[in-house]
Amino acid sequence: MNPIQIRQASITDHDQLTDFNLAMAKETENLTLDESTLRAGILAGLNNPDIAFYFVAELKGKIAGSLMITKEWSDWRNSFVWWIQSVYVLPQFRRQGIYRSLYDYVKDLSLQDKNCSGIRLYVDKTNLNAIKTYTNLGMNGEHYQLFEWMK
Repeated sequence: MNPIQIRQASITDHDQLTDFNLAMAKETENLTLDESTLRAGILAGLNNPDIAFYFVAELKGKIAGSLMITKEWSDWRNSFVWWIQSVYVLPQFRRQGIYRSLYDYVKDLSLQDKNCSGIRLYVDKTNLNAIKTYTNLGMNGEHYQLFEWMK
């Protein structure tokens, strides 16, 4: 029996998701996010699953990690690709299968959804621990390179 419980996040998780995103941005990219903008963005996703939906992992009665899913339309596949974003696991819960449980849960949901053709994510190329984790889960990072322009 897996003591890690995965569930879709609700409005009551808003503060925890905000804290996780603030910590993740600081840890992975040394960015300090504007908290009011972040809070509004998370609230928009929690209130509208067409924008995003969040999942949390609970262990020992505490939210230990989370991730967000957004959808990208693929005309090539006539279906959506789910993007995993805003991944965070509290430091004291790392290396305990939290992300694997979140990923497996999302992957199972995607397999049940005929309008989903796959899962993608992006990772900072210097985040070697995350790259190793994603590779160990069978994800392939060799096909695409991400480019961006951000306003």
